[in-house]
Amino acid sequence: MLYILSNGDPLPFHSRAEKRDRVGGKKNGLGNVYRQTHKPMTPKSPIALRLPDDPAIPAWLLALAILSMTAAQYLTFSWVSTEATMGIIQRIFYLHVPAAMVAFCAVFAGGVASLRYLATADPRYDDFAAAANESVLVFSVINISLGSLWGRRVWGIWWTWDARLTTSLLLVLIYCAYFLLRKAAPIEQRAVTSAVVCLFGMVDVPLIYLSNRLFRTQHPAPVLAGGADSGLERDMLITFIVCNVSMFLFWCCLVRVRQRIQRLERTVAALNLVEYEEIYVR
Repeated sequence: MLYILSNGDPLPFHSRAEKRDRVGGKKNGLGNVYRQTHKPMTPKSPIALRLPDDPAIPAWLLALAILSMTAAQYLTFSWVSTEATMGIIQRIFYLHVPAAMVAFCAVFAGGVASLRYLATADPRYDDFAAAANESVLVFSVINISLGSLWGRRVWGIWWTWDARLTTSLLLVLIYCAYFLLRKAAPIEQRAVTSAVVCLFGMVDVPLIYLSNRLFRTQHPAPVLAGGADSGLERDMLITFIVCNVSMFLFWCCLVRVRQRIQRLERTVAALNLVEYEEIYVR
């Protein structure tokens, strides 16, 4: 019997009788390669699964995410005052900046998880790292897309190669490379390769944050902690905080679902490996 535990680790227990039940005695014309006998997957079959039966997203987290996102939409489009200079287009700020902040948090979450996987070889860290790093790509694209819409209205251009935008695009390219290398690298080298790419991402985040402080850029000066003239009105600050909380809760739900999918994919890979070894090797 082969059980796949909730963390995806296979625990094989084979016997000659079980092997005889699984593998037919007929040759399929390819020498000593045997044809597998397909049977329905039942608890009494030679391979059974003990998969997590709890939902990927806890009910309380899902409820908080829905409530906070509903509140964020109401505050953004109905309650907060309209900015005097830019007008209604400034409301993109309440989605644009939280998307960037969540992407930054995901960079460090995925990077730390990758390093922990190198230290412990616990596959749960690798699952979380893959899920978090995938979310970096999603939220970075959202951030750049919303910023381009905002810039087209305010600056009259969709894009400019200043320090803030260029380093933000670099982050997207780094994580595109992450997933290309993760798919292409051999399994035994995948963790090291992924961790190295994550280090580049973690270095790029401070450059993005400091770019409009260190260089003259088309991007506006920091709204918060940017000097004596920076800051937000009370209603704008409340809306900004609620939008950040809702975006973070949405990120938590997204990562938990993607982490569960990653675990199931690893379970299937383990099953396929055992099937191959049982049929072709043993």
